[in-house]
Amino acid sequence: MSSPVFEPITRFVQRAAVPIVVFLGAIIGVGALFFTGAVNPTLLNDPGSIVRFGLPTAKFVFNIGMSLTVGALMFAVLILPRTAGGRRRHKQAAEDAPLDPLWTKALRIAEVSSVVWTLSAVAVLVFSFVDTVGAQAYLDFSNQLGVFVTQIAYGQLWVLIVVLIAVASTLCFGTRSHIGIAVAGVLSVGVMIPLALMGHSAEASGHTQAVNSLGLHILGATIWLGGLFVIALLGAGLAKADGVRAVIERYSTIALIAFCLVVFSGIVNALLRVHNLDDLMTPYGEVILAKAIATILLGLIGFWHRKFVIARLGTVASATVEFWRLITVEFVIFGATMGLAVALARSQPPVSQEPVGNPTPAEILTGDPLPPQPNLERYFTQWAIDPLWIAIAAGASIAYIIAFINLRRRGDKWPVLRLISWLIGMVFLVYVTSAGPRVYGEVQFSAHMIEHMLLVMVVPLPMVLGAPITMLMRATKARRDGSAGVREWVLWLVNTPYLRFFAHPIVASVNFAGSLIVFYYSGIMFYALDTHIGHEMMIAHFLGAGYLFAQALIGIDPGVKRPAYPLRLVMLLVTMAFHAFFGISIMSSNVLIAADWFGNVGADWGYTAIEDQQLGGGIAWGIGEFPTLFVAIMVSLQWAKSSDREAKRIDRKEDRTDDAELRAYNAMLASMAEREAKMPPHRP
Repeated sequence: MSSPVFEPITRFVQRAAVPIVVFLGAIIGVGALFFTGAVNPTLLNDPGSIVRFGLPTAKFVFNIGMSLTVGALMFAVLILPRTAGGRRRHKQAAEDAPLDPLWTKALRIAEVSSVVWTLSAVAVLVFSFVDTVGAQAYLDFSNQLGVFVTQIAYGQLWVLIVVLIAVASTLCFGTRSHIGIAVAGVLSVGVMIPLALMGHSAEASGHTQAVNSLGLHILGATIWLGGLFVIALLGAGLAKADGVRAVIERYSTIALIAFCLVVFSGIVNALLRVHNLDDLMTPYGEVILAKAIATILLGLIGFWHRKFVIARLGTVASATVEFWRLITVEFVIFGATMGLAVALARSQPPVSQEPVGNPTPAEILTGDPLPPQPNLERYFTQWAIDPLWIAIAAGASIAYIIAFINLRRRGDKWPVLRLISWLIGMVFLVYVTSAGPRVYGEVQFSAHMIEHMLLVMVVPLPMVLGAPITMLMRATKARRDGSAGVREWVLWLVNTPYLRFFAHPIVASVNFAGSLIVFYYSGIMFYALDTHIGHEMMIAHFLGAGYLFAQALIGIDPGVKRPAYPLRLVMLLVTMAFHAFFGISIMSSNVLIAADWFGNVGADWGYTAIEDQQLGGGIAWGIGEFPTLFVAIMVSLQWAKSSDREAKRIDRKEDRTDDAELRAYNAMLASMAEREAKMPPHRP
């Protein structure tokens, strides 16, 4: 790997990686800004040329800093070995072992880039303030800036971004533990949530699709480009490392996932802003086409890497030269793509993203028109896709299928019913989060109850029966080089005291049933309806609560200390009785829950709001009958199988010992009888 032909190429790419992206991004970005008219002065209250050019420049530097920081932390958490010399047997020994030089270098990259990222975030915050207020911002600047960051949602989000980046940067400097760096990585990825929320008006149509697709797009592009940056900056050190092929293969897998996220989310986001061919002929549409072509070229280069180059790394010198040439081409295309992305963010799309004029009550609340009157057919034909959960379900399904195929190829057995069960769970998840329950759940209490009950009682059951943790343990190899992959992090999470606490059968049962009371009677439900984050957190919480409860009853994955089978049935009956009591309490209530929402939807069909709520209580009571019966049957079947296995185990033991236990028992009885016969007769 350290051939004379290779080292000059490595040094060139290492030194020129960031300059190439910055230079090309700046040239292409400025040209696209002029092409779309995004830097033209406004007729009223223009903020000035410094802001019109300074804001996209600051955002460009912000994106570079974000990519470098997230990419470096990704390599430190998921790809590179933390300690030199491979895995240690004991945890304390691993913590005290010398750090791997490449891992340390990746952390240094994260340190420097996180500082640049923080400063650029502050610059974007200030420029955004002036751009929002206009020329009047220069009058009483400090007081107006204070109002912007404390009372305006856009300013508050940017303050949150700055704080998250600063905390992540502090962790990069202050810790070298694997978990601490992982927390820094989580915080860095968390920055993308407020970034996505700022990209679309909450009252405009397609808010969920726009926000989630933008978040996925930012995530995919950031880890893709950030990984390339880190490979280039590690340079010759990576080239001379023994495990260079394994490192590149790990990044290549992540890059493939990132490419799929970028393509999927890009299509969803573009369809919200470009509705027809005429829209594509506008300057905005032409920039989208140019960005799409660049993305396809990057995907083709990645395919060439995986198919023809990576397998030859370390063995063929020409493969190494070809690899770094392709990396250079990727930087050139990525630089142009980032410039186009910044220009798009500052340009006005042909389809307005603002709320419609004279909106209906439903449009004011949800951002979407009131759906037609519900019936059974429309619960399957009315869709409002949620890209986040579609991406999660599709990714989990593909990963499970690949793991299943790999197990079968190496001769291991895995029940097909588990594969089918997992896929059914993913289909249910997409249906609940994107089809009729999602559409009508925004405007009807009863439909929201259907969505809720399916999430907590139906979707988790086939997921648990799919045994995903056991599949992960069997289908993926344990890392032996001191790094931690998905397998290691999932097993660490499963065995943490926190997850074990929430997975405890009693805690899982209380969470499963008690969450209903807290959610519906504390006012939290309104925030789940009114805010995007609240809605997604509701889905995640109830899906997790249902999964942990089902895992305690019928699961086989590790991490749960399950009670005896009779106690499981008792636990199921008690929980379902409480569940029925909850449904009856809603049925008999005359106080409207989330009245500010369901009382103002303005639907001209169906029941009144209070009648619909009482119907929802009946649904909560009745919809649990079938899942409860299913779980009870599964517990009984597992109980019977466990008894059969125990009986067979005892039979095998008796065969091995020639009925030693039985003969010893008979001998004990004979001895007792003999002693009793020798005892004198009893006298009153």
